[in-house]
Amino acid sequence: MTSSTLVQLGLLIGATLLLMRPLAIFMQRVYEGKLGFLGRMLGPVERGIYRACGVDPSKEMSWTTYSAAMLAFNLVGLLVLYLIMRFQHLLPLNPYGLGPVSPDLAFNTAVSFITNTNWQSYSGENTMSVFTQMCGLMVAHFVSAASGMAVMVALVRGLVRRQATTIGNFWVDFVRSNLYILLPVSLVTALVLVQQGVPQSLSRGATATLVQPTSYDDPVPGADGKPVIDAQGRPVTKKIDVTDQVIPVGPVAAWMPIKQFGQNGGGYYSTNSAHPFENPTPLAGFIELLQVLLVPVAMVYMYGRMVGDKRQGRALIAALGALALIGIVVAVVAEQHGNPRLAGFGVDQAASAQQSGGNMEGKEVRFGAGMSAVWGAATTANGSVNSMHDSWTPLGGLVPFVFMDLGEAVFGGIGCGLYGLLLYVFVAVFIAGLMVGRTPEYLGKKIEAYEVKMASIALLIPVLAILGGAAVAVVTAGGKAGVSNPGPHGFSQIFYAFSSAGQNNGSAFGGLNANTPFYNTILAIVILFGRYWIKVPVLAIAGSVARKKSVPITSGTLATHTPLFMVMLVAVILIVGALTYFPALALGPIVEHLMI
Repeated sequence: MTSSTLVQLGLLIGATLLLMRPLAIFMQRVYEGKLGFLGRMLGPVERGIYRACGVDPSKEMSWTTYSAAMLAFNLVGLLVLYLIMRFQHLLPLNPYGLGPVSPDLAFNTAVSFITNTNWQSYSGENTMSVFTQMCGLMVAHFVSAASGMAVMVALVRGLVRRQATTIGNFWVDFVRSNLYILLPVSLVTALVLVQQGVPQSLSRGATATLVQPTSYDDPVPGADGKPVIDAQGRPVTKKIDVTDQVIPVGPVAAWMPIKQFGQNGGGYYSTNSAHPFENPTPLAGFIELLQVLLVPVAMVYMYGRMVGDKRQGRALIAALGALALIGIVVAVVAEQHGNPRLAGFGVDQAASAQQSGGNMEGKEVRFGAGMSAVWGAATTANGSVNSMHDSWTPLGGLVPFVFMDLGEAVFGGIGCGLYGLLLYVFVAVFIAGLMVGRTPEYLGKKIEAYEVKMASIALLIPVLAILGGAAVAVVTAGGKAGVSNPGPHGFSQIFYAFSSAGQNNGSAFGGLNANTPFYNTILAIVILFGRYWIKVPVLAIAGSVARKKSVPITSGTLATHTPLFMVMLVAVILIVGALTYFPALALGPIVEHLMI
């Protein structure tokens, strides 16, 4: 690891630890209704939203009503987003005259963005109009993140309450997550990014004259729209000369903060955070990467404060931090070491002090192999990418696989990362109780068969969806047709796509042609299973533990903030999360590493 990478990684960790406490305190106050200055300023807006929607903010919900409200809102959002894409050619703010999005791609994208997955089978600037990006997908960035935050706070509230039949009001949690947390932070960050050169415009963009003009052969369409075929069975083409390039712009500065802060990851441009308009300067890149890490870490710290035991939050941060740091180091070392096959040809891949060495295939020179690996490993639970993971070394690429397959437990998505982590905590507590022959307890609540069943469903249904979907893809013509590199690497392309979809990650391995009816449909189904078969069981657990009375702490009560329990928790995460997918990983990145 180069000194430059070490310095940047150290600054990133330091800034995260410095800012997590004030952000955690702020979010805690929002969810406890202690809104302060923002409440005085935005309170009329919040109350106006409730009046307009006919919501009584003082009326709390049972877990079933809370779930129904969450599912109904997500369903309506999915339908609206789908219709926007299907009719974008009739809507305003379409400066490039883009046509309607195909039904299968619109379905896939609507499902992806409304679930906070943000898997993209399309090139943003060439497929979606400015209106679709701004009023459709960007709005989904906010509402999907707030939906996950609402489920998270409902679970924490259930753990805190004693013999209660309600877990809060979904609409209040949802509105406050957006109005007091996501919107203010995104607004301030957007202004900073504009100053750094990120475009914020509704114009058509600029036209640049190419320094080196080029040309290509374009198929001639017939009356039916299909290419004309000559007597030899070849398509008839015409030569197109290209002397100018239109550089598309849009509300990119507004898009980026919620993309990173909301753990969305979907890029305005097809190259995501590798595009210079999304990530133009070192400061912009640092801010965007900090946003990805800061929120999940702060939420774990907030959790300790909300349950009345700060030790719980600190212990979880230490355990997850160790896992995250190990993964980042492995990825950085693997990428800066380079490809052994190239070394055999006498190619010098040694990482220099300027980070220009190592495995630079698929990476931006301005980021280098080291910080590209840091970004890829740190944001795997977010989906934002600044390099082509398909071009990583097998060992380096294994790290994003593992972080995804742990189910967003290691500082994962906003809200869903914390409740995904707590599912593992419930399982670890239950196993510990079995080992000592005592009814397991957590934070004064007995963890019984119902909670363990719900946690098991939430952990195992995504596994079934991911492995089942990948199995279908590798044995069908539609699945195999999208692979660009056969063999173990091709399997990695397929398995990464389903892992990204099933774990609601959204990052792409690259190299897989996923914009086909087969992949758009099956990945959307996997995304739905991966999101809602976790959210609903989590809310069921929240309702169950809220009804329980407090159990007195005795000398036999398992302490869940000690290093011993953290070691056990990490073991459960690795065994249940990583080893479940080990056979599949062995067929992909592991065997590919052994081959080179």
